Amino acid sequence: MTERPGTTALDARRRAGELDTLAAGGPVDLLVVGGGVTGAGVALDAASRGLRTVLVEARDLAFGTSRWSSKLVHGGLRYLASGRIGVARESAVERGILMTRTAPHLIRALPQAVPLLPSVGRGTAALVHTGFLAGDALRWSARTPAAVLPRARRVGPDTAQRLVPAVRTAGLRGALVAHDGQLVDDARLVTAIARTAAGYGASVLTRVRADRVTGTSAELTDTLTGRSLTITAGAVVNATGVWADQVDESIRLRPSRGTHLVFDAAALGHPRAALTVPVPGSTSRFVFALPQQLGRVVLGLTDEDAPGPVPDEPVPTEQEIDFLLATVNTALERRLTRADVRGAFAGLRPLIDTGDGDTADLSRRHAVLRSPSGVVTVVGGKLTTYRAMAQDTVDFVLRARGGAVPPCRTARLPLVGAPGHPDGRPLPDGAAPASLLARHGGEARAVLESARLPRPLEPVAEGIDVTRAEIEYAVTHEGALDAADVLHRRTRIGLVPADADRARAAVEEIVDALAG
Repeated sequence: MTERPGTTALDARRRAGELDTLAAGGPVDLLVVGGGVTGAGVALDAASRGLRTVLVEARDLAFGTSRWSSKLVHGGLRYLASGRIGVARESAVERGILMTRTAPHLIRALPQAVPLLPSVGRGTAALVHTGFLAGDALRWSARTPAAVLPRARRVGPDTAQRLVPAVRTAGLRGALVAHDGQLVDDARLVTAIARTAAGYGASVLTRVRADRVTGTSAELTDTLTGRSLTITAGAVVNATGVWADQVDESIRLRPSRGTHLVFDAAALGHPRAALTVPVPGSTSRFVFALPQQLGRVVLGLTDEDAPGPVPDEPVPTEQEIDFLLATVNTALERRLTRADVRGAFAGLRPLIDTGDGDTADLSRRHAVLRSPSGVVTVVGGKLTTYRAMAQDTVDFVLRARGGAVPPCRTARLPLVGAPGHPDGRPLPDGAAPASLLARHGGEARAVLESARLPRPLEPVAEGIDVTRAEIEYAVTHEGALDAADVLHRRTRIGLVPADADRARAAVEEIVDALAG
């Protein structure tokens, strides 16, 4: 069994030293290309089994799809409704692992309320209720305690309004309520996985592009300096998501775009639950208004074909914005308009092209494939099941290598900040803001104790509860290399452009001070 050998901190100095080590040569068991949740998960799985692992990412951790999710760790109820029992069961199991063992500090149980309005007929209500009961059965079969995810129930109109104050009251018969897991931040999960992998000896290198990738080698370029080197490895894993077919030409993808809108929480009365509105004409699709950190509510999501070149940052379409507003407004007392929208984002799901069906009907099951060049590609799946995807990928690589296959350990490895991780030390009550604790868990003490710049607990901007200490920690421990990394991925200030504008000067000041 490989014990955690060193620090989990990622910074520019460590990055430069590890690039020097790679340039000097030496054995590498596994090269992982892609720094989203899947690539980070593969790196952690491999490193924790004792493999010398290198992860390279051309941009930044969680640059792509992994930061554009609904931030739900869900049990696969939608897949159960469409008969994909295996995918639903896997989702429920992985949700339980995340919420009870590996990352409970980043996830909370979120009530999801389906208001019983005149537009929700008795038949639709019965289907939703049956689905929620099936979700309870999934939770039970995955051995996730009801203390972690409460059982589904029906509530009266008064309770429905307390959960979602903005709900339409005319004809309200109450609500059906179920619970799922919600991440405080999807990009923060990716960073925690990558840093935990670094603690097991993995090299995690952002701003490093991989070209001429084969099953045993790649040419790496440090995009900050232009320096290039060739790396050889026992195996190469392509975990680049919607860019997978650019690394492995044998892969056929059919990306699906999911769009979200960002609102002030006040626009929906500061909801305590996710307002869940059935999409007319569908038995398995909903629009969700999800309460988030930083006083926001995120409304999503769509499921639309996204053909053509893959952009660095997908853009919502006008039709998707109209669809989301029209659907949620069927359940609201006061209609939301475009004037209420504070920000918008879209992500592309890397679905495998089967040649038929709408993207909403394509399987979310992941696949591990070997190309003619020998590259192992992992594609498909979703954020909730990243750990299972990584386990299957590393098992595939090790079986192909021959010999003994060490068992996977990641189902019981707490991530950085989680209870049980050796770096965690509790803080006295009241020693840190609740928002900092929610984002950093057991690392909150380290965030405060490592701060060297003035006014560590001062908010980075008025009305934004991210502290200066968190900005500093993003650079000194979480691998952020510039202000954009901090604003858009180590924090989520950038989800609202006006917030990013207000915070940018302070963030740049801190980043520049640490670089000087």
